[in-house]
Amino acid sequence: MSLSHAPSLELTACPVCSGTDSTELANADDVNAEVEALRQFHAKRLRKDTPAEHLTDRVAFSQRPPLRIVQCRACGLVYRNPREKEHELAQAYEGEEQSDDVLQSLHATQLDAYRAQAKRLRRVLGRRGSGLEVGSYVGGFLAAAREAGMTFEGLDVNEGASRFTRQKGFRVTLGDLESWDDDRVFDSVGIWNCFDQLPEPRRAARISHSLLAAGGILAIRVPNGDFYASMRRRLTGPTAPLATAFLAHNNLLSFPYRNGFTVRALTRLLDDIGFEVVSAYGDTLVPIADRWTRPWAAAEERAVKAGLWARAQARGPEKAPWIEVYARKAN
Repeated sequence: MSLSHAPSLELTACPVCSGTDSTELANADDVNAEVEALRQFHAKRLRKDTPAEHLTDRVAFSQRPPLRIVQCRACGLVYRNPREKEHELAQAYEGEEQSDDVLQSLHATQLDAYRAQAKRLRRVLGRRGSGLEVGSYVGGFLAAAREAGMTFEGLDVNEGASRFTRQKGFRVTLGDLESWDDDRVFDSVGIWNCFDQLPEPRRAARISHSLLAAGGILAIRVPNGDFYASMRRRLTGPTAPLATAFLAHNNLLSFPYRNGFTVRALTRLLDDIGFEVVSAYGDTLVPIADRWTRPWAAAEERAVKAGLWARAQARGPEKAPWIEVYARKAN
């Protein structure tokens, strides 16, 4: 789903460190070229009869492609500049509509990856505990957390996705962190795959801090801005096909995100608020292949992600397409 009208944009300083010195990674023409490359990439890998609704989160994304992408010289954050104003962003996610068939497909394909995340979170937390997932979407993590013995509930701005997840037996509140008015505290707050889309990440981290009990864990999963910047430079010349595959299979081609964090940028932001980063993990995007994906393309996705995952385990989370950071409430 995309906005039905041209969004209002604003120039901004770095959302993490407020720095104004940045390097341009891509201009509007560069991004348009990435959008076309992404379309061609998936056109070869999806069946010709793939319904348009199953292009969601592969070719079609909630936000329009950025006009310009920059990287902060001070903290390394990759971000849109200019970017959509906050009310435009909220409308994009609140109004997104998908069929139950699409939501069920997403739930099923993501569940195994979320099981691994639930195990990592429980290991860092050191016990079962209670939790709130911000951006619970189709309930994949809520299901995995329940399997792992944790008591999680969801918070999401999208009414259709929230209704779908409630039908699976989970508690989900319709809204966002700004509107949360419950006095309860949790052992953990998980913000998987949406911290990078939030209007003000620093404000979101501060609210999350207030929702956690002493020693509680904030778990964040975000696209790695450094990985995008590195692969972006390889989109021309002999390395282009490989770089395109690395980015496309991890939903980074055309940069459909508001921010691309780095371990360094996240650590800086969380330290400022009163968290202590205790663990960082490098990973790949959850699987996106489904019954509409050609068998050879599904095998290609598995191979690409296995290789990138192994690279991250050997060389550190900074080399992974996606990163998870686990931070303990320090005060």
